Amino acid sequence: MTPLRAGRWLAAIPMAALAVATVYPLVFTANVAMKTRHEYVLDRFAPAEGLRWDAFAAAWSGADMGRYLVNSLVVVTGSVALLLLAGSMAGFALSRLRFRGSRVLFLGCLAALFIPFQVIMVPLARTLGQAGLVDTYPGLILAYTAQFLPFTVFLMTSYYSGIPAEIVDAARIDGNSLYGVYGRIMLPLGRPALLSVGILDALFCWNDVLIALLLMPSAEHRTLMVGVTALRGQYSADIPTFAGGVLIAAVPVLVLYLFFQRQIATGVTAGSTKG
Repeated sequence: MTPLRAGRWLAAIPMAALAVATVYPLVFTANVAMKTRHEYVLDRFAPAEGLRWDAFAAAWSGADMGRYLVNSLVVVTGSVALLLLAGSMAGFALSRLRFRGSRVLFLGCLAALFIPFQVIMVPLARTLGQAGLVDTYPGLILAYTAQFLPFTVFLMTSYYSGIPAEIVDAARIDGNSLYGVYGRIMLPLGRPALLSVGILDALFCWNDVLIALLLMPSAEHRTLMVGVTALRGQYSADIPTFAGGVLIAAVPVLVLYLFFQRQIATGVTAGSTKG
C-alpha cells in the first residue's frame, strides 16, 4: 500500500465514524417511532418488531401538525424572500459602493454574528409587542430577518467582492444605473451564493424553536418545531408518538438538504473564500 493510499484510509476512518454518529440519531428515532409504548418501555434500543405507522398518525392528528406545517411554510418563505432581497442588496452595496462608513457597517454586521439571541430577545419582544406584531406572521418574519440578516449580508458581500470590478464598470459604461447593475449583472452572477444562502436561511428558520415560541404564544400560530415540543408535553409518556412528530418535522429539511447539498457546499465555499 502506497503512503498516499494509506493516508486516504486513515482519513476515511474518522470520517466514517463521524458519518455513523450523524446518522445514528435519525435511525434511532425512526426505530422508536415504529414501536409501541410497551416495546419502548421494555427495551428502547431493541429493533422494532414490525413497521407500524400509528405513531405518525397520532402525532399528525393529535397535535394538529397540518396547521403547524402551513404556518412554518408561510413564515419560512416570507423570511427567506426578505433575507435574500435585503442581503443581496446590502452585499452589493458593501462590496461595490464606496461610501463613508461602509467599512464600519460591514464590521458591524460581522459583530452581530457573535451576539446570541438571548441577549436581544427581551427588547425585541417588547418592540414587536408595542408595534402589535406579536403572534402574527409579519412579526415572526421580521424577527427571523433581523436575526439571520448579518449572516446573509456577510456571505453575499464576500461573494460579490470576488466578482471582477471590470464587469461592473463595463455595465456602468453601457448606461446601466446602480439598480440596473444590481438586477442585470449582480443578481444573475450571484445565483450560486443566493441559492446556498437561501437554503441555509430556510434551515435556520425551519429549525428554530426559541424565537417562534417567544413571538407566537397562541396554539393557532405555532410553527411545526414548536408544535413538536408541545407534543412532547401533551404526550409525556408516549415517546413513540413524540418520535413520530420529530420525524415528520425533519422530513422537509432532509429532503431539501438531499436535493441541494452540492449547491449548499459550493455556495458556502465560494462565499467564504472570495474577496
